[in-house]
Amino acid sequence: MAYSQPFPLAAPQGPKIQAPSYGPDLSVRLICPECRDPNPEIAEEFGSGDLVCRNCGLVLGDRIVDTRSEWRTFANDEGDDPSRVGAASDPLMEGREQLDTVVSFRDGGSGLARELQRAASRAQSSRAERNLLTAFRDISSWCDQFSLPKTISDIAKQLYKRSDEEKLLRGKPLDAVIAACIFIACRQAHVPRTFREICNLTHVSKKILGQCYKALEQAFNLSPGASATTSTPSPSSGPENMLARYCNHLDLPPNVQSICADIIIAARKYGIADGRSPVSIAGGAIFFTCNLLGKNKSLRDISAVAGVSEGTIRLVYRLYYNEKEKLVKKEWIDDGKADLARLPFDAIR
Repeated sequence: MAYSQPFPLAAPQGPKIQAPSYGPDLSVRLICPECRDPNPEIAEEFGSGDLVCRNCGLVLGDRIVDTRSEWRTFANDEGDDPSRVGAASDPLMEGREQLDTVVSFRDGGSGLARELQRAASRAQSSRAERNLLTAFRDISSWCDQFSLPKTISDIAKQLYKRSDEEKLLRGKPLDAVIAACIFIACRQAHVPRTFREICNLTHVSKKILGQCYKALEQAFNLSPGASATTSTPSPSSGPENMLARYCNHLDLPPNVQSICADIIIAARKYGIADGRSPVSIAGGAIFFTCNLLGKNKSLRDISAVAGVSEGTIRLVYRLYYNEKEKLVKKEWIDDGKADLARLPFDAIR
C-alpha cells in the first residue's frame, strides 16, 4: 500500500521524474504442462518446499520460500506460544536498515569487545542514519520531559525527517531544529506551547528558534492544526486554547474555563485587547473571570502559571474592566454566578 508523503513541500523544487511502477501481469496464467487443465489446482507444500499440481502430481517447482508468518514456539510445555521474529518495522525509518547487531562486552577485560562495537557501528549505519537516530532520541526525551503525548513526538519526528531530506535547515544547530519541530507539532495537535516554554525546555534562544520555525513554515506551508499530509489552513491557536492548561495548574473549576473562553471570544468580537499576545490575554481573562465569579486567585499565581508579568495581566484586566458590560452575559448575573461588584477597581491602577 502506498502512503502519501508526510509534510509535502509548498511548491515543487523542480520537475521530478516519475518512477516506473511495477505490478503483476494479470493476463499470465500458471497451468500444468502435463495435464494442461485450464483451471489447475496448484498447491504450495511448504513442508517439502515443492510446488505440486494436485491433478496429476507433477512437481512444478522446488525450494519454495515459505511466505507465511514465522510463528515459532520455544516453550517447554505444549501449547501455543507465538513469538514473531524481530520487532515491528518503524515507518519513520523507512528505507533504512532497522536490524541491529549487538556485540557483547564480555571479553575477559581484553578490550576487544569495545573495538568490535565501534567497527560494527561504523559498518552498519552511515553518518546520516546515526544523526537521524540521535535526533529522534532527543525528540522523544524532550517530549517526555514536557509531558507531551507520543502523537506529538511522532509528528515532530516526521517533520524533522522531511526537513533533513530536503536540507532545509543546513547549518542550523540541531537543538534549534528539534525545538522548532516540537513547537510546530504541538500547534498541529491542538496543544500549543509558547515560544518561551519551548525555549526554557530546550535552552535554545528565541531568535534562532524563530528563524527555524519560519523556514519550516514557509517550506511546508504549515498552519496551526494542519495535518502531516495536507496544509489546509485552520484558525490560529488563540488564548482560549491555553485556558485548559492554565486553569488546571491553578486548580480552578471547569465552569471558570468555559466562562473565561466566552469572555475572550466576546472581547475579540468587540476588538478589546487586540494586538496583545495570546498568553497575556489568557492571563488577564483568567484574572477577570476569577474576580467576576468570586474565585480568589492572586496576580502572582496567575503570572507564575502564564509566564507573563503582573503588569501585563493588569493591563489586559483594565481593558476588560472598562468594557465589562459588553463581556459579561446577563444570564450569568441572573443565575447568581457573576457579580460585577466583585471586580476590584484598584487592580486597574
